[in-house]
Amino acid sequence: MVLKIIDATEAKVGTNVLVDGEPCTVKKMDISKTGKHGHAKCRIEAVGIISGNKKVFVVPGHERLEVPLVDKRKGQVLSIGDKVSVMDLENFETLEVACPDEVKSELEINSTVEYWDIEGTKVIKRKL
Repeated sequence: MVLKIIDATEAKVGTNVLVDGEPCTVKKMDISKTGKHGHAKCRIEAVGIISGNKKVFVVPGHERLEVPLVDKRKGQVLSIGDKVSVMDLENFETLEVACPDEVKSELEINSTVEYWDIEGTKVIKRKL
């Protein structure tokens, strides 16, 4: 489910875009103007929101990029295992959510966390 489509020149640092089907956040962007009849080129460095992989790509300035829907929510930790069991604080739904190791070490039962729902994939981002 794509929220909107933007031109490559409209992407700014901090913008979320889909790169090869993976949601990424733009970390650096360079726009180069070419010759008299050429088109602008955009060199974009992005980091995967879920995987953390760095991706660098160059596209024409008029290239269309998809912007994923990122829903930021709060939840309460119920249990910690391979996946963390979280209860949403708005609708009281219980979810099994993936969690990076650096965040998992900070978590305790009954602590409040912020988790992101990115195109149906849920991941814990930080402890509140």
